[in-house]
Amino acid sequence: MRTARRIESLGTEGAFAVANRVRAMAAGGRNIVTLHIGEPDFDTPPNVIEAACRALADGHTHYPPPLGLPAFREAIAADFGRRRGVEVTPDRVVVTPGAKPIMAFTLMALADAGDEVIVPDPGFPIYASMARFLGLVPVPFPLRAEHGFRLDLDELRSLVTPRTRLLVINSPHNPTGAALTFGDLEGVAAVAMAHDLTVLADEIYSRLLYEGEHRSVLEIEGMAERTVVLDGLSKTYAMTGWRLGWGIVPLPLVEPFERLIINTVSGTAAYAQVAGTEALSGPQLAADEMLAEFRARRSLMLDGLRSLPGLDVPTPSGAFYVFPDVSGWGLDGATVAERLLTEAGISVLAGTGFGEVAVDHVRISYANSRANLRLALERMAAFLASLPG
Repeated sequence: MRTARRIESLGTEGAFAVANRVRAMAAGGRNIVTLHIGEPDFDTPPNVIEAACRALADGHTHYPPPLGLPAFREAIAADFGRRRGVEVTPDRVVVTPGAKPIMAFTLMALADAGDEVIVPDPGFPIYASMARFLGLVPVPFPLRAEHGFRLDLDELRSLVTPRTRLLVINSPHNPTGAALTFGDLEGVAAVAMAHDLTVLADEIYSRLLYEGEHRSVLEIEGMAERTVVLDGLSKTYAMTGWRLGWGIVPLPLVEPFERLIINTVSGTAAYAQVAGTEALSGPQLAADEMLAEFRARRSLMLDGLRSLPGLDVPTPSGAFYVFPDVSGWGLDGATVAERLLTEAGISVLAGTGFGEVAVDHVRISYANSRANLRLALERMAAFLASLPG
């Protein structure tokens, strides 16, 4: 069967490709420590599961309103106001099955073929993939290790052209775990306002921050009308399989987003939205405990990786990834990732899966048990000892 040419421009996520290999190797009897996937290894909190079960029993099994259940939109707006200190009205909240549709809808609604979208490099690969698929031009914005994988505003300004329509930021950042300061965000806002750009702010890891408090570009005066905030429940509440995300969008975008929802996904499962309302409005102990455990695992991994010679290991401020430079081992990131999988039984991701800047890096997820993290460190040490020289 002949497929459309545009399909050839559509990329994928390296984590899914590696996951397929890991499953095949495990089926063949290999024991693999999985550190490639960006998914909490915890169960969804019991109160959230119970809310979903009640919703199913109560008949929440029909088409929902395309923009989302009113109670869930209200809960999202209230939670954003509590945590960011910015009042958001529920009519600006658009609910989608997972957060990726918000990314796609923003590009669809605001940019035409040939327009440019500035995306972080390294960064979540779907930003650039979706832009190319829609006929847009993704412009990589290098996030360099010497700047702590944060913004170089002079370099950002140099990338803006008359065809630039959007700027994508992500904090805390996948794959590096870096977090933007409020000063960084003020710089982004200045660039956006000076050049009439819309900012797509991916804040999916906002609750997974280990120092300080999360700040949003939406807090800055003048940015409400030019910012789309992307968020969801997957990372904070271990709800990756529920597919529950949302955008906080300028009011003029709500109706276009509603049409896009009607033409694509119709809506987001009603019972899942009832569960999401409970997640945001109910007890937060489980989410707080997950964060505390991730903080402990981060310390374990940083100590363990820094005990291995040849690695440069920045301290991540958030998310659940470490992004070491492995060039001191005499290998690039892609080679290290491949050999760790095949020789040491550890799955990590090559930095090149996130852009061109990170050729010497690998992304290591610590969303696994402490016992498995210790096993992975032991296997890495043995792998390093096997290298010549």
